[in-house]
This record gives sequence, C-alpha cells and structure tokens, in this order.
Amino acid sequence: MTRRSRADRKRVLVTGGAGYIGSHTVWQLVDAGYEVTVLDNLYSGHRWAVHPQAEFIVGDAGDTDKVRALLRERGIISVVHFAGHIVVPESVRDPLKYYHNNTAVSRNLMEASVAEGVTEFVFSSSAAVYGIPAKVPADEETPTAPISPYGASKLMTEWMLRDLAVATVGSQRPFRYIALRYFNVAGARLDGRLGQATPDATHLIKTACLVACGLRSHIDIFGTDYETPDGTCIRDYIHVEDLAAAHLLALRYLGDGKPAQVLNCGYGRGSSVREVIEMVRRVSGQAVPVQEAGRRAGDPPLLTAAAERVRKVLGWVPQHQSLEVICRSAYEWERSFSKDGVVPEREGRR
Repeated sequence: MTRRSRADRKRVLVTGGAGYIGSHTVWQLVDAGYEVTVLDNLYSGHRWAVHPQAEFIVGDAGDTDKVRALLRERGIISVVHFAGHIVVPESVRDPLKYYHNNTAVSRNLMEASVAEGVTEFVFSSSAAVYGIPAKVPADEETPTAPISPYGASKLMTEWMLRDLAVATVGSQRPFRYIALRYFNVAGARLDGRLGQATPDATHLIKTACLVACGLRSHIDIFGTDYETPDGTCIRDYIHVEDLAAAHLLALRYLGDGKPAQVLNCGYGRGSSVREVIEMVRRVSGQAVPVQEAGRRAGDPPLLTAAAERVRKVLGWVPQHQSLEVICRSAYEWERSFSKDGVVPEREGRR
C-alpha cells in the first residue's frame, strides 16, 4: 500500500459533526491541523457548534451522490461517521427509524466512500451492541447480543464495515476502519465553549443538570429494583473530550496503514443512577427532585467497559476520568446555555 502524504492525511469528512460528540471532535481535529468538512442535516445538531475553520455543509450522510461529490472534489480519503439516532427507548417504539438512519444511511455512506477511494473510516458505535453481557466489564470479545433496535442498528453497521474490509483486502485501496464502542458519554469542554445541546435529550447527566438549572421539574429514575447495590442501573460514564481524543488517535492509527479494530471506549468503572444524581446535586448546590418509575425497555442493569485494548492499540490516555469533573463540566455548560438552545455569542469563537 502506498503511504499517503501528510497533507492528504489531514483532510477528513465528519458526518454528524454539528452534534454533541461530533462537534467536540471537530474542534479537536481543527486544532490538531486537520482540514475538516462537516456534513450534517441538523436533525439534532447546531450550526453554531461547528468550528469556524471547518467547512460546513447541510446534507444527509445517506445521500450517496452528494457524499461522492464531496469526497471527490476535496480529495478526502478519511471519514469519521457520527450521524445517527441514539435514543434507546425511541428505537424500541420506532425501530424502522433507527434501521433507516443508523444502518441504511451507513450502508450508503460506505458505498460512496469506497467508490471514491476512502481507505480510513472511523465509526461511532455503541456499548449497546453487548445487550446484557454475561460478564462485566465487557471486553471486545464479549458476545454481542443487543436488546434494542438501537444496539442492533449499530451492530449491523459494524458487520458491514467488517465485511467491506475483508472484501477489499489486496485491492489497490483497501478499506480499513475503527469502530469505537462508546459507553455513556457526558460532560462538556472545560473552557465552556461546547456542551450537549441536543433537543429533548434523555441522557441522565444532561437531564439531571437541566433539573438543577430549573429547566425541568424533576428527573425520572427508571427502575429501582435491579440487582445492583442501590437498585438502579450502573453505567460507565466517559467524558466527551476524552472520547473526542480517541477519534484523533484512531485517524492517526489508520493513517499509518494499520489494520481494522473494534475498540471499547470507557473507563472500566461504573456509577449508579442515584450516584450520578447525588453528584449533580453536589457540584451544583441545587436540589434535583426525582420520581421513581418502572423499568424502560432496552436498559441493561449493569454495563461497564473493559478498555485496556484502546489504551494499548491507540495509546489513549484519558484526562477527565472523575465523575465529579464530568458532572461539573456538564452543569457549568448547562448553566451558561440559554433556555432556547441558542448561544449567538459563541458563533465564531475560538
């Protein structure tokens, strides 16, 4: 395989780059010297969240003709794919929405990528592919058995990536990928520049911060009778900035011609729903009223990551592993974020 020039290696297409994790990654990519083109349909993203030095194009990642033209005209052969729906309960209610947007769109994006010579593809996958794992922490060899259409839609995309990589072995431009299986992503940039602004967000830490800021009346605890120490679900929470850094390392890894990988992204320890709510109370100094409700479909009781492989393969060293740092940064962001989700003073900020 011919090693690419450093300049070529710096051009990247980011789908969903106006969303929560995508925008944090775009800022890190631009700051690291990458030439970034963001493609986002603004379903849940925001134009203001995109780095002012990144090219921004409104469009759908599943629009094969549009994606092919972008890749060809800009000479891009690296893609980071974030675009997708992420709400587990919604996926149970409306599975076809998730199989379309998460699986079919990803299939079209891969078709466009291979047609235009993309050789490096970083995919935003999920720990939901494990379902209720037989052992915890779950490592990359843990059998995949998703219990929600969301998890299944991510696993199907991983299968397509795997099969595509195998099919192009020995070709002039072999397709290689890294699928990063996220655990529970939360927090915000410590400088206050970015945070989670997803409309109608359902993530626990985001919701707890909204309550602490007086923007919601209470937070629901879905299930209090799980076989965990306090009866509530336990998750591995990862700071969004640490996760964004893993994407940069993944691009560098693929840029060096190395083989495909599936990697967990988490810290290897969990916090319960009640522990998270208590931490938000502590960092905010505000009341966070709760209401107990029944279990939600698609929620495993316990899910934490065995994440030694990502550290070894990518040299990933997380910087923000404290639950307090995660919750404090999320709360400070929420406190500064306007109620209608518009922050014009951030437009174009460096």
